[in-house]
Amino acid sequence: MINTPVIVGTIVVYMGICLVLGFIAYRRTSNLADYILGGRSLGSWVTAFSAQASDMSGWLLMGLPGLAYLAGFDAVWLAAGLILGTYLNWKFIAAPLRVRTEQLGDSLTMPDYFERRFDDRSRILRTITAAFILVFFTFYASSGFVATGRLFESLFGMHYHDAMFWGSFVMLAYTFFGGFLAVSWSDVLQGTLMFFALILVGAMGVGLAGGFGEMLATLEARDPALLDPFTATGGQALGAIGILSLLAWGLGYPGQPHILARFMAIRSADEMPTARRVAMGWVIIVLLAAVVVGLAGAAIIAPPLAGADSEKVFIQLATAHLHPVLAGLCLSGILAAIMSTASAQLLVASSAFAEDFYKGLLRREPGRAELLWVGRGAVLGIALLAYLLALNPESKVLDLVAWAWAGFGAAFGPAIVLSLYWDRMTRNGALAGMLVGGLTVILWKQGHGGIFELYEMVPGVLLSALAIWVVSRLGARSSAQAS
Repeated sequence: MINTPVIVGTIVVYMGICLVLGFIAYRRTSNLADYILGGRSLGSWVTAFSAQASDMSGWLLMGLPGLAYLAGFDAVWLAAGLILGTYLNWKFIAAPLRVRTEQLGDSLTMPDYFERRFDDRSRILRTITAAFILVFFTFYASSGFVATGRLFESLFGMHYHDAMFWGSFVMLAYTFFGGFLAVSWSDVLQGTLMFFALILVGAMGVGLAGGFGEMLATLEARDPALLDPFTATGGQALGAIGILSLLAWGLGYPGQPHILARFMAIRSADEMPTARRVAMGWVIIVLLAAVVVGLAGAAIIAPPLAGADSEKVFIQLATAHLHPVLAGLCLSGILAAIMSTASAQLLVASSAFAEDFYKGLLRREPGRAELLWVGRGAVLGIALLAYLLALNPESKVLDLVAWAWAGFGAAFGPAIVLSLYWDRMTRNGALAGMLVGGLTVILWKQGHGGIFELYEMVPGVLLSALAIWVVSRLGARSSAQAS
């Protein structure tokens, strides 16, 4: 158990700063538009850090190093897919989405955008979109609660459930009061912490292993499969399905509402190129550093970590080998990763409830203050559901993230891309794509062996895109015949 006053003090100072940012943002938040998009006022650097920090959750410092620790080169395939997906998302989705959402009545949420893009007066498209957001984000946010619980459990010897509760309190507080501005401002701090924490622990781990070459030699001697790009854990062949599944994580980016919200909030589309360059530099360095942390841990940690404990490799290295101040900063980096993503997810989910369910379906003309507090109440309600899902201490962060990531990528990714670049796409096509993509992910997960070993993102995205194309073409043909 690690419980030194210095480490605790460092983490408390960090959490206090987040609360101060939340208070400042609270005084600048007067309506729901401010609460969920910050009045579209973000600069390029804040947008870049906020998008990537909200993207890279606790799995960046726990799940990905844990994967590298157990499976070696497998983690490189996953990182490569994420890097490519990040670039394509910034290059082809960010600016067009910012422009279109402003043109379409200043759309504040994804359900709002889809409804206005397809002139859907039935509100069914808005409702289905919001429902998927609430379901998948509840599971996604639960991964943050699991990671928080595991962090505080390791540090302070607390019971997992108590650790999860107290570790999540500050994140809920600044999200509840400060909304989008608090989340975005804190993301800059959190992204910076994550960046330096991973570089520091990665460099230290390589040094303790005797240098990069010696580290690789140690891993080769321990288990040659760790460094073989075509071999999975246990010496089994990784195969095309395994490699494609890891690379396919990058397919999910166009469908992630918490990332797309950052694109929508930038001051101007003209600032996107700068934001893209900052974001890509950050993401390449942190992903590679996370893989190095896991490999270094595999080379030097004894006795070996097993099962879900493999996701504590970053914690083990930081607390065992760094000065308490530096260890505290690094562990604050884990908390930063968790808080940046979970807060963004809770905010987007609450906006879906307030803007798309409450205002869209239940109460058409709510007051500004009323809608703002409905959004804040939704943050607490969704957080409670995520907390209940995270009560199982055996839950693995990476598994929860993988499922929710696939759900969003398949349900929304093809719909977002085609809605921006294909004018003949129809409302019914969008609806079909969302339903087919989301349900494919849910059902595919129930299969076992053979083709079902393929990451559910792949069939979900492919079938979603196919459904959009077929239904849109049939709708266009029916309209032509009717006229």
